[in-house]
Amino acid sequence: MLNNPTKFLFVMTLMMGTLISISANSWLSAWIGLEINLLSFIPLMTNSQNLLSTEASLKYFLTQALASATLLFTVITSGLIFNLSNLNLSFNPFLITLINSSLLLKMGAAPFHFWFPGVMEGLNWMNGLMLMTWQKIAPLMLLSYNLTMNLFTIIIISLSVLLGSLGGLNQTSLRKILAYSSINHLGWLVAALTLGENLWELYFLVYSFLSASIIFMLQTFKLFHINQIFSMTFIPPVIKFSLFLTLLSLGGLPPFVGFLPKWIIIQTLVEANLLVLVTLMVVMTLITLFYYLRTSFGAFMLTYAETPWNINYHQNNMIFSLSLFLAVCSSLGLIICSLLFNMF
Repeated sequence: MLNNPTKFLFVMTLMMGTLISISANSWLSAWIGLEINLLSFIPLMTNSQNLLSTEASLKYFLTQALASATLLFTVITSGLIFNLSNLNLSFNPFLITLINSSLLLKMGAAPFHFWFPGVMEGLNWMNGLMLMTWQKIAPLMLLSYNLTMNLFTIIIISLSVLLGSLGGLNQTSLRKILAYSSINHLGWLVAALTLGENLWELYFLVYSFLSASIIFMLQTFKLFHINQIFSMTFIPPVIKFSLFLTLLSLGGLPPFVGFLPKWIIIQTLVEANLLVLVTLMVVMTLITLFYYLRTSFGAFMLTYAETPWNINYHQNNMIFSLSLFLAVCSSLGLIICSLLFNMF
């Protein structure tokens, strides 16, 4: 991607748009940052080798344009009625709900998630990673200014974890599985937003690290569907094991590092006396973990034929070392973090 000067320019403006949004001191400048970010991402999505990329670009553009129009309409309305342009709109619950809805639509949180799996299916892995991680930073930051734990927020969290879990059950495409997983994680992120800034930042960092670890390996070996994983005879078993270890960590299975932010959020929600919500979130995450385990069992349990002349076919030392390092970070991260916490 970065070998092409045009794409490099769009990556730079995409990052600049996000930075403008998160450092804005008015809703208008935040909207400008979101628009720069959107118009930079569209050219990066187009790919002549993928027939679905044009459809994905159009879906993404129309959805984001609708969200931006809603945001701008609300901001202009609040400016005309209340003569205010700052980021705090705590005096009017209706305006807050409208702005939060437009930002949730930009992220793809349920029930505004209808575009997300379809767009993911039309992207290559690197763009998919960008959509799952970087593109969520600005809306999450703007959402954190006015979001409180009320009925609207509880409905959003519940629907995100519910639809994110159930939606991935009947999928065979790895991109759609990760898309529905992302919707599920958004439910946790929104819950973390209401509890404190450090919580959602920790969750987002761990989620981004694990998603990047998985997608780099899937991109390296050109894997897009579950049935390709079962026929990976050309991949060294250690790399295969690393991939699925990281996948289980992304699902939040103890004792992997993916469980650490969920553990902290569960504890904080219990302290806030939101027992019904936290029970729903945990149960739905177990369903997400089920389809990760279903994907992983084939690699962990089943033996497969490996022809001698294929053993070193993809034996790249850098990939081998990287996957091993990521697997170690993923599996031992929770233990290391617990030790560090007890030491300091």
